[in-house]
Amino acid sequence: MVDTCAVTGGVDTHADAHVAAALDGIGGLLGVREFPATLAGYGQLLGWLTGFGTVGLAGIEGTGSYGAGLARHIAAAGIGVVEVDRPDRQDRRRKGKSDPSMRSALPAQPSPGGRRVRPGAGMGRWRRSGR
Repeated sequence: MVDTCAVTGGVDTHADAHVAAALDGIGGLLGVREFPATLAGYGQLLGWLTGFGTVGLAGIEGTGSYGAGLARHIAAAGIGVVEVDRPDRQDRRRKGKSDPSMRSALPAQPSPGGRRVRPGAGMGRWRRSGR
């Protein structure tokens, strides 16, 4: 019998493509890969993650916008979904946005309190900033 490890997924979402990172149970990076932001791409991403072992949790950036469809897809597969905060805007401006550096940080930075997201709980609706 082959042992499978607990896997955590982290996804940096964009309009056309999502970049996923897979981490093992102690935070080791198993892999990073880009997938199209389509229904077929969601299936490919989920298949890729489960190829590393049992996925216990997925941290997704932007579950109310670009990550909404992916969050619903993963939650429908019975995997917990956690909203991941984007890096602080001032830090991004000072240091510059670097997707490679963000990929491995995503799963480790859920929103305060580890807020789990339910499908339909605002997923797919744009949030107003109030500015």
